[in-house]
Amino acid sequence: MLTHLSIQNFTLVDKLDLEIYRGTTAVTGETGAGKSIMLDALGLALGDRADADRVRHGSSKAEISASFDVRKIPAAKAWLNKLDLDDGNHCILRRVVTAEGRSRGYINGQPTTMSQLRELGDMLIDIHSQHEHQSLLRKDTHRKLLDEFGNLSALTDKVESAYKYWHLLRSKLDDLQQQSQETEQRQQLLSFQVEELNLIDLKEGELEALEQEQKNLANAESNLHACQQVIDISQQEEYGLDNQLRLAIHKLGELAQDHPPLANALELMTSAEIQIQEANNAIGDFVSATEINPERLEDVEQRLSCIYQCARKHKVHPSKLIELHQALCDELENLTSVERLNELIEAEIQAKQAYLDIAEVLSVERKKAAEKLTKAVNGQLKKLAMTNARFAIALSPLNEKLSVHGLENIEFLISTNPGNEPKALAKVASGGELSRISLAIVVVTAKTSRIPTLVFDEVDVGIGGETADVIGSLLRELGKRGQVICVTHLGQVAAKAHQHFQVEKQFSRKTTSSRLISLDEDQKIAEIARMIGGKQSEQSLAHAKAMLNH
Repeated sequence: MLTHLSIQNFTLVDKLDLEIYRGTTAVTGETGAGKSIMLDALGLALGDRADADRVRHGSSKAEISASFDVRKIPAAKAWLNKLDLDDGNHCILRRVVTAEGRSRGYINGQPTTMSQLRELGDMLIDIHSQHEHQSLLRKDTHRKLLDEFGNLSALTDKVESAYKYWHLLRSKLDDLQQQSQETEQRQQLLSFQVEELNLIDLKEGELEALEQEQKNLANAESNLHACQQVIDISQQEEYGLDNQLRLAIHKLGELAQDHPPLANALELMTSAEIQIQEANNAIGDFVSATEINPERLEDVEQRLSCIYQCARKHKVHPSKLIELHQALCDELENLTSVERLNELIEAEIQAKQAYLDIAEVLSVERKKAAEKLTKAVNGQLKKLAMTNARFAIALSPLNEKLSVHGLENIEFLISTNPGNEPKALAKVASGGELSRISLAIVVVTAKTSRIPTLVFDEVDVGIGGETADVIGSLLRELGKRGQVICVTHLGQVAAKAHQHFQVEKQFSRKTTSSRLISLDEDQKIAEIARMIGGKQSEQSLAHAKAMLNH
């Protein structure tokens, strides 16, 4: 809800501060006094285009601040919080326009873009006029109003969720199909490499064992020759190590009998004889186990050659081939297969059908809501002296172009002359007509609309009498539900307002300025008397007082 409006150096206004309350507020004044200044200033605060000529003559800049109470506007609170602009229960939109034409916007003191001002402004206030800030001329507003009127929020949420899920699968499928050729080529390469490593079938520890066996087989002949030499040295009949050692032990044994200190030497020599015997036995075992086998050596060397060649091909050490084999197998398994692609295609088809099913339900409910809304708005138009007007809602199918909002475009249409087909509001309705059409729509949708502040500019152009009284009553009823600001020239409308501002133009020798005055009860009577009778008289004042009392 709009709570305060501050205007400085804007067009004819030097400085103006307005406290605005809940209910219906009337803005009145003489023709040319500048009744639309308040709405123009609001439009700037909400992100409308800025012109340097709107800066008051002689001033360096114009500044407008609009304060809102956002406690009962959850969408605005969530938006502010998302952008880290939340500042409690109140929100201040501020706009500065320099005489050079530069413009800056702020939300709660933080610099923001014009698009952000407009986005937030759409949640806070709705201005119905020929003003640039006019949500009723946008198809998005038509869809929201229809869905809110038909209590279709839960259904639209389901449609949105179904669409987003289908769109997610569609995107994944598109990406997968774009990568399919690269994936297939990679899959073919991996399959070949894995099959090659499968054929080698290298086992854990096999490489080390083969290398040791190859070494043994390649050196078998020289090893046997060396062993035979050792055996000959040890076992020659006359000068062999065994015979010589036994002779030495015999002589040393004779000496040790007479010389006890030699007993230790004898013991060591006897131990050496035993160790030499054990060594000879070990050499014999090695010789028995060693064979010269050229065929086996050839097999081992061929196996090692295959292993080494494969390792060079993959540019890894032979000992890393088993690790590489497992890694390639894992990658091949994780690559999306044809089966996975088919699964995704099927899931996308099912998700699209689920979206279409729930969207078709929404379409049926929208048609029902459109019929009710059309009938209700046309009924209100007749009350507002637009008996020849015909309101309609066009639900145009999107065909193959699916949307997160459903299967149809929704647009409000109007015909103001008999025999003419209804067309878009912006193409048919004049400023005053558009305000009354807006009023008719808002009156019908007020209970379900989420926008708390409504502004009507010259909603009563070209009407009077009983119709003016009807408009005033409708605006007052709307004000009881939220906040309504109405620029009017009819006393019947102004008399029904909860709050009344009068615009006055003041002249001096050098400047012309406008100001807005908040009227008390007596001032209201005087202003309404002026509106209904021109010049004040006892009769016009009495009539005005009676209108207010009524």
